Amino acid sequence: MYLTPQGTGWIEVICGSMFSGKTEELIRRLRRARIAQQNVRIFKPAIDRRYDDTDIVSHSDQRILSRVVARAEEILDHCPTAVQVVGIDEAQFFETELVHVCRELARRGVRVIVAGLEQDYRTEPFDTMRAMMVEAEYLTKSLAICVICGNPAVRNQRLSKKSGQIVVGGSDTYEARCRRCYQAAASEPELFEEPRAEEVP
Repeated sequence: MYLTPQGTGWIEVICGSMFSGKTEELIRRLRRARIAQQNVRIFKPAIDRRYDDTDIVSHSDQRILSRVVARAEEILDHCPTAVQVVGIDEAQFFETELVHVCRELARRGVRVIVAGLEQDYRTEPFDTMRAMMVEAEYLTKSLAICVICGNPAVRNQRLSKKSGQIVVGGSDTYEARCRRCYQAAASEPELFEEPRAEEVP
């Protein structure tokens, strides 16, 4: 249990691996805010169209209507002064400008709820989520269940051979794994190779 700030805005971050219930928790908090008759705005990145073009949808098929934005700065354009609560899903897909956007909303007195992955399939942190976790007043870390052994899962095992930090996908592309069952990805080829020193005869 924690104290709720009075007379100010704040930032809540919900993080964890895939299939850990982050989006479900985001939807739960936003629905409760609406039940309380608060003015709510909800956003998701344009890159995420896995389950629906406009709705935020959890892996368990819970959903809530959102506004799709291509860039974080667009969120401010759709948040008039009457807005009291802002929800943002899949924050890792936004650029780090999202941190400044959330900071500005909190300065205006808005409660900002952000959900996203904190690490990629190589266990490297997403820059935006790392910064959001530092900025937030409240942090909730969700754990999934390892599909191999049933232990608490903190890793995202990519099943496809696609490279690059961002590959949007669901259960056909990723699995939740614990530390023991996670298999590190093979090294990706370097873009540039160091020149070899010539051998001296």
